Parts: sequence; structure tokens; C-alpha cells
Amino acid sequence: MKILLKNGKIYDGTGSDAFVGDILIEGDRIRKVAGRILDEADQVVDLFGCSVSSGWIDGHSHNDWFAIKKEPLPYFEPFIRQGITTFVAGNCGISETGFERDCKYTDKMGGGLFFFQDTTGKYGTMEEFFGAIDRNCPCNIAALVGHCSARAAVAGSENRKLTAEEERRMLAILEKNLQQGAAGISLGLMYEPGLYAEREELKKVAELCVKYKKPLTVHPRANSAVSMAYPELLGRSHLLRAVDELVDISKGTDLKLQYSHAIFVGKRSLKDKDEFVRIIEKLRADGVDAWFDIYNECMGVSVITVILPAWYQGMSEEERKKPWNRMKLSLLIKASSLLLGFGFDDIEVAYIGSGYERYEGKTVRQIAKEEGMKDLDAYLMLCEKSNFQGRVNMSPYSTPEIIGEFEGNDHCFYMTDAWVEEHGIQNPAIYDCYPKFIRDALLGKGCSLPAAVRKMTGAIADRFQLEGRGYVKEGCFADFTVFREDVIRQAVPDQSRPFGIEKVWINGKMVLDGGTVREEELKTAGRALPVFGSLGVRQTDAPEKESMR
Repeated sequence: MKILLKNGKIYDGTGSDAFVGDILIEGDRIRKVAGRILDEADQVVDLFGCSVSSGWIDGHSHNDWFAIKKEPLPYFEPFIRQGITTFVAGNCGISETGFERDCKYTDKMGGGLFFFQDTTGKYGTMEEFFGAIDRNCPCNIAALVGHCSARAAVAGSENRKLTAEEERRMLAILEKNLQQGAAGISLGLMYEPGLYAEREELKKVAELCVKYKKPLTVHPRANSAVSMAYPELLGRSHLLRAVDELVDISKGTDLKLQYSHAIFVGKRSLKDKDEFVRIIEKLRADGVDAWFDIYNECMGVSVITVILPAWYQGMSEEERKKPWNRMKLSLLIKASSLLLGFGFDDIEVAYIGSGYERYEGKTVRQIAKEEGMKDLDAYLMLCEKSNFQGRVNMSPYSTPEIIGEFEGNDHCFYMTDAWVEEHGIQNPAIYDCYPKFIRDALLGKGCSLPAAVRKMTGAIADRFQLEGRGYVKEGCFADFTVFREDVIRQAVPDQSRPFGIEKVWINGKMVLDGGTVREEELKTAGRALPVFGSLGVRQTDAPEKESMR
């Protein structure tokens, strides 16, 4: 079937100025892009007054966990409504893949955020994962393999150094997944069991990424000036120490280092922004291909245990209750709060569990007052009631000024780091994160509009080697986002709904038309996107690349 899109203002993903023209689609591909196309078509769609770009790509996602749901559409619909067609998933070390078939630790996967619930199965390898989701998912998915998942696969969540045999098995799991099309490896150094990994272990993981010329994405050990990741509360900012660790891991290599979600948790962490940028620039000058990514929110979502130190999380329940350990924890948190400019009134409960809905939308401090408890006691009570798996919203993570500055950085691209939750308070980034980036560009707050579109299309496609994605060019796949610049410019954001998105195509199928989501088309619209990279290595039993595209 041939579809002709006429009279659209085309942003081609290169960062070049837009031009008014036509696009001819045949099947799932772009056949022609020109100022005027006279070919016959089965369907003509007039885009007069609208802008069109390649479908927007979410450069940091966890939707690998939702692509395998028996009914995945509800978890993707909000993203489609804001113009997103493709995801780079498996971030923060906690990928759905990364374990052996007989693994006894799959209950340790997911970092306390994601679980194998109502899924079509458990898929330990990229081959299995891609086979399960290809043409069986609403959107396109490229996936990283997570270090946390692979480490948990061989040793559970124990707080210790891996044995030589365990390390060998873990690295073999990661390498097999790279060979089967993983877009890279992700680290989650703030989540179990990744937070227990020593630097030499991480260097070996990085070496795999160098070998296969694929990115290493990193949720660093600390995103704040003071954290529970390091025992010393004074001296160099913990956030910067965490960046120093990445410098040490990558120095002397041509590693593609991707710093995940450049945020600065707590008011006193904001001052670290300039040095963070200088370190990234120095890495690049020294030959490390370092980038970072951002979402357009000043808050963030995490597990409730994110502020607990590793030594406390690694204790048994009996040890946690010992007075000395409780006192030590209390002193550390109080000192950290003062040094950080971040406290229990900055932690909002998003979800604790069934029966505890009364806590949702309230800060830990509000709950402490209601319960007649001290802040720390209320916080630990919430941890225990949620089996240490509760979800919280925290702020400040950034400021509009920092977001605006980073939007204009040449080595920053955009993402949401958001997912749809079954219960509780949702992350607002599921609704309008990408239209907000466009709005900023239109209002002159970040970068030019062509540059902003590139940061959510071609730049991400290039970074993760997503062949045929991210560009409005002949031969590329027919993913499109159609938007109204006038509507986006005038919109009031943060209303828990998208704005300015008119139409969306995924692989040649129109899946969003105005406010109408085409559910039947979406059942088979998405493709698995294995990445075999320039090394050209794949398992002999891996699925053929073209069949996945």
C-alpha cells in the first residue's frame, strides 16, 4: 500500500532546517521525500499546517519489562500519544534479559521496580526477548542488557565480591546478549546487586562494550552531593566521586559512555552542574565518546530504598533492628540531609502497597506527623510495609534553568525514564515529556527546533546504531510523528495529558489519528530492533536481522 503525506513541514532528523514537502510511504518504508511528489497513492494525507519528523525515540526506557506483558498496549499508549514510537530499553542495569535458562534468582531481577507479572514469559536472552516481542508489541524496542540482571543471575543479591567462576559466567551472559543484538550494556550502581560491584568488575564489563563498539549506559553510584554510596560525608561531592569512578573505568579507551539522567538531587547538589559538564567535555577530549541524557522534569521516581546505604540494605532483619545500627543510620541520614539540602519533606510516596493508599501523594514528613512518629521511623515503617519495594517521587532533581542549558548541549539527547504503573501516583513524564522539549525550543529556552527534533530522533538512532530509524530519508522505516507547533507553543504543560500531537505512524501503520488510538493496528505495529554493530558478530542461532526490522 502506498500512502502520500503532502504539504508537511519536514524535520529530517539531521538538525537541518525544516522544509515543506511530501513523503511517499510504501509498506513499512519511505520511498520518496521531495518538495512535491506526483506519484499515485492509495491514500493521501494532507498535513498542511502541521510539522512532521521521524517518530520520536525514547533514549532511556524500561519498557522492555512491559513489552512482554500479555496486554502491553495500556503501558505504551501514553507514550504514543506524546509522539514516541521507539524505545531504547533495559536501562539502569535492570533489564528483563540477562540470565540463564535454569536461573534460580529471577525473583531478584527488576531492582524492586519491575516484576514478571502478567507476562507472556521470562526471556533470559536477547534472542528469546526479540522473538517474543517482534510484531507483537505496540512500539519498536531496542534493548540493553543489564549488569544488575546478569550479576543477580549468578549470585543473587548478595553483598560480596563475585568468585572468579561467577564473574566469568556473568561476563559470558553479557557477551552472549551483545552477540544476539543487545544495543549495549547498562549499569545500575545505585541498585542491588550492582551497588556491590567493585571497580575492577566494572572495568571488565566496560571492556565488553569497547570490544563490540556499543554504549555502556550508567546509572551512577550517586546523583547528589551527599549520598549513602560513600562513607565520608565531607570532602568531594558524592555525585562527582561517582563521575570520577566512570572516568577511571573508561580512561584510555574509546568507550561509548552514556551517563544516564543527568540530575542533581537536593538543592546543594545543583552547584555540581558545571564541573559535571567539564568532566564530560574532558572525557571527550581524551578520546572517550561520552554523552548524557535528560528528561524534562524537575522530579524523579525511584524505589523507596534509594537513600538507604548499601551496608544497611545488605543486613539481615535482625541486624537492622540492633540499636547501634539504627543509631548509626539515623546520624548518617540527618547529617546527609543537612549537607544535601534534601529531606523527608522532599520524598513523596507514590505507592506502598494495597491497603496503604492513604499514604499516596503525601510526603514522608506529613505521614510522620499523622502517625505521631519521627521522620526516620516513619520512613523505615514505609520501607517495611512495602517490603522495601515501595515507590517514591523525589525533588528537586533539577531546575528549569539546568534543563534549558542541557537541552542546548551538543552531547545531550532526550528521554523520559518513565513507565506506567499499575497503582499509585504516575510519573508525569509519561504524558508530555517530549512535547515539553519541543515547546522549550519554540520558546527559545533550549536549542533550535531542528536541533531539538534531532535530539529525539537521529541523535539517539546514531548513538545506539538503530539502522533505518530516526530520519526522514528514502529507505528509512516509516515511523512519523506529526505535530502542531502553534498548539505546542501555546500549551500549558503538566496537565497529565499530551498536547500538540496530531498523528503517529509506526512502520507504515497509522496508529494515532487525532485523539484516536488505533488498537488493532498497534497489536502488531512494533518491531524488535537487534543491533549487531560494526563488529558484525552474532550467534548462529540468532534471528535474522532483517526479519526483526
